[in-house]
Amino acid sequence: MTATFDSAKASAFAERLLTTLNDGALCLMISVGHRTGLLDAMRDLEPSTSAEIATKAGLNERYVREWLGAMVTGRIVDVDASTKRFSLPPEHAAFLSRPAGADNLAVFAQYIPLLGSVEDNIVECFKKGGGVPYSKFPRFHAVMAEDSGQSVLSSLELHIVPLVPQLAQRLSAGIQMLDVGCGRGRIINRLADLYPKSRFTGIDLSSEAILSAWEEAADKKLRNIEFIVADLSQFDKTAEAEAFDLVTTFDAIHDQAKPLNVLRGIYRTLRPDGFYLMQDIKGSSHIHNNLDHPLGPLLYTISCMHCMTVSLAQNGEGLGAMWGEEKTREYLTKAGFRAVEKHELSHDIQNNWYVVRK
Repeated sequence: MTATFDSAKASAFAERLLTTLNDGALCLMISVGHRTGLLDAMRDLEPSTSAEIATKAGLNERYVREWLGAMVTGRIVDVDASTKRFSLPPEHAAFLSRPAGADNLAVFAQYIPLLGSVEDNIVECFKKGGGVPYSKFPRFHAVMAEDSGQSVLSSLELHIVPLVPQLAQRLSAGIQMLDVGCGRGRIINRLADLYPKSRFTGIDLSSEAILSAWEEAADKKLRNIEFIVADLSQFDKTAEAEAFDLVTTFDAIHDQAKPLNVLRGIYRTLRPDGFYLMQDIKGSSHIHNNLDHPLGPLLYTISCMHCMTVSLAQNGEGLGAMWGEEKTREYLTKAGFRAVEKHELSHDIQNNWYVVRK
């Protein structure tokens, strides 16, 4: 039986697609505005001409003027038709500038052009399988570090450390901590600075990210930290037994080639009275349960074009970012863990926080 064509539904969908095209373009312009400092410059300016804005930001006026065209027609920047002066409303600056801290959504807009840069590679993977390696994402660690700076560093002492019972006191007294998939190491560099009596180790596959981590540690003159470049696919066999009091992973497990091996290695290297603190994407393992997820399309897209594919490039499992809470708990159980507590932070709409024990 042929379904009845609903003209009103078709018209509404066409309108939605036009909005989607415009919003996708605005993501590119927001990313440019963030990276060039335009949004930060406009936050502190009175209504200004394009030339004044360009001068404030130290940029080329012709490009700034065209950028303003997109931002005005996108209803992000206001323009006074009589004076030709532009302004960023404070209500918009509260979510689009660096002083906004954890509320700065301009950081996330960077994922759209970043993922677009590997579209050709992803299309080939759709046809032939396989994956796109980390080396094809030259800016990903930089953007992830900025993302982490907002979602983790900004709340590390006040919200995250208190998730683990007595952790601040134990860190102050001196413990051994391991961060698996540490990226540029910003989180454990901060902890190493705060807790000089504790010892910190970070491991990551990316030599570029580890070099950046070492450079930051050197700048801070930290002597209680080390970083290691390593493939964790066989971590279940290579992890040193009962070596750490605390192990952390920040949005890292689902990217791994062999995530269960990594979790088994964490179990192996954790001391009997230790804690494993795991940050991972909030969501369900079942697509139909994510219909109302506020970041559903974005997270599945990031997963398809980065998280899943970098795992498959290593002949890995390709779990993807949206592997979900159900599968997370299943894998933790398979790894040997028996006590799993899930926490949610009111300011963090994209992550679950698991406090895990043997």
